[in-house]
Amino acid sequence: MTGQGAYIFGCEGPRLTPAERDFFERTQPWGFILFARNVENPDQIRALTAELRGAVSRDVPIFIDQEGGRVARMTGPHWREWLPVLEQVMLNKRDALRTLYLRYRLIADELLALGIDGNCAPLADIANADTHPILRNRCYGEDVVRVAERAGNVAQALLDGGVLPVVKHMPGQGRATLDSHQELPRVATKAKELARTDFMAFEPLSGLPIGMTAHVVYDDIDADNPATQSTALIQVIRERIGFDGLLMTDDLSMQALSGPLSLRARRSVQAGCDMILHCNGALAEMDEIAEATGPLTGPALDRANAALTWRRRPDPIDIPALDAEFQSLMTGQGSEQATDERD
Repeated sequence: MTGQGAYIFGCEGPRLTPAERDFFERTQPWGFILFARNVENPDQIRALTAELRGAVSRDVPIFIDQEGGRVARMTGPHWREWLPVLEQVMLNKRDALRTLYLRYRLIADELLALGIDGNCAPLADIANADTHPILRNRCYGEDVVRVAERAGNVAQALLDGGVLPVVKHMPGQGRATLDSHQELPRVATKAKELARTDFMAFEPLSGLPIGMTAHVVYDDIDADNPATQSTALIQVIRERIGFDGLLMTDDLSMQALSGPLSLRARRSVQAGCDMILHCNGALAEMDEIAEATGPLTGPALDRANAALTWRRRPDPIDIPALDAEFQSLMTGQGSEQATDERD
């Protein structure tokens, strides 16, 4: 294959197999993503990230979902454990912005030490009473202003730590009452209401380098297609929200989408997604997606190249001091826990 492929792939285990190495050399993914099945210990992960970059002979970005809480591919004893984000901010609303910054600056430090330089965070989904439990306590709050502010701090913490943030799930998945890993959620809320709530939470984040789409149908805008495969919803992301960064799909193997993987990939690209994400590491499935998707070209290639310019070496920082500050803020609030940043 000539050029970089318009896809991010996973791999099956803790080290590359010869077949995977040959496949990645041939198909040249733009990046990779790691999951718990790829994680054993720090030395093993450093070896794996080096193997992945060696397979494509480029300094490709390597991503992970390390939100902390329910979604944490790296856990103890080697890495810090975290509360779900919503629980953290509810325990200390007054210092939510600072504690989120500290949390994700510490996470970035752990990731970069392993050769991982992309994290699928922040979320700008707004939690409400009906948000599916798979998502609700991963959210940063229940109103648009605080969610946007907190997501911005998370993104800045990751960037300061040398890690590319991926803002998700565009244009907003908080109203989904089904788990998109298993079923296709539908949102009946009118477009005008979405524009001043869910969509608006992403507007202050529109300058970030990478975003991820939601596998959700918004009936009032496109009743036939989830956002990942909807020209109308991609237009909302690009024009109403104003996001001009690299737009990647959520995992194409999730059951919210239907049809063969090749069709899922083509529909996503045709709708306006720049990059296909496929996570389960199944070689036959990745081969199907690579064939259907092809190389990065045109504006998608420009946005992919622009995203990589956001990578930077972190400034020296006292990690134990940040850790101690986080612990102090989370344990020393007493009666002040019920206040908020604005109060």
